Amino acid sequence: MTTGSRRPATMADVARMAGVSVPTVSRVLSGAARVSPLKRERVEEAVRALSFRPSAAARALVSRRPKALAVVAGDTSKYGYAETIRGIEAAARAAGHTVMISVVEGPEAADADRALRLVLTQAIAGVLVLKFDPPGVAALRRMPPDVPVVALSGAREPGVPQAVLDEAGAAEELTRHLLALGHPTVHHVPVPPSRREDGRTTGWRRALRAAGARVPALEAATWSPHVARETGRRLAGDASVSAVFCGNDEVAMGVIRGLADEGVRTPEDVSVAGFDDHPLAELWTPAITTVRQDFFGLGERGFALLTGVVDGTSRRRFSSERPEVVIRASTAPPATR
Repeated sequence: MTTGSRRPATMADVARMAGVSVPTVSRVLSGAARVSPLKRERVEEAVRALSFRPSAAARALVSRRPKALAVVAGDTSKYGYAETIRGIEAAARAAGHTVMISVVEGPEAADADRALRLVLTQAIAGVLVLKFDPPGVAALRRMPPDVPVVALSGAREPGVPQAVLDEAGAAEELTRHLLALGHPTVHHVPVPPSRREDGRTTGWRRALRAAGARVPALEAATWSPHVARETGRRLAGDASVSAVFCGNDEVAMGVIRGLADEGVRTPEDVSVAGFDDHPLAELWTPAITTVRQDFFGLGERGFALLTGVVDGTSRRRFSSERPEVVIRASTAPPATR
């Protein structure tokens, strides 16, 4: 299939001749995952028979040490996602690896399978899954068990090596700060959770209950600061609202703008806090009290864990870091409205 007018052999041709799946062929060629001796022998026989030698797979077949990693994510445009990927890429580049990215378009199994198919047919050493949202959760669930994988998120996932940011602990600390200022309770405008509830909401709820404070109903969860602006306008009409904790800084910006639309000042009338420490949070008016998450460092820690899993050089399977609460001008003691 490699001479004359015949087309070059593909990985699918190898899979058909060997009687295995394309991902199995990829794992045999990469040498990064366990495959039964019988399947490995059949694949290698098919590779020789078809003279199958794409450059990446050929290097992997000889060295058994592929240098490419895959990042699977539900989004790559949001601040936290982009910074985490930047941290992965920087650490990987310094170690001589390349990084490919595959986006999961939705939370369904079929969406995850399409994204995984793109990377599992390549010669990769392992996969890093950004488990910040339902698409990331779906990708982790659909990952073949013999592929080296590390998850990165704000909440621990049992049974898989993982690098996390302790969002629940940081959210609890931030909520306690608002209560300590004298606010009787704290309202919460969350971002969409990866599961039923994310760590930011869990920490907020935990702090209120520990203080014996009323736990208000959650506002609508959305990533859009424009929707958050409408939420801010509505909250402006509720005189019982004196403090609002938002799921991220962009949502906090929208809430502050919505409050201002109705003549409600931050923090003189309502304190507003965010999460993530977006680069614009300090430049906003007023500068936003928030939680500084080291997403870049999360990417670096995830890469280090994956390297240990692939090489077998480390038994470490979990890395956690507590984000830092940053107090700025958007929060203050309550005033009577």
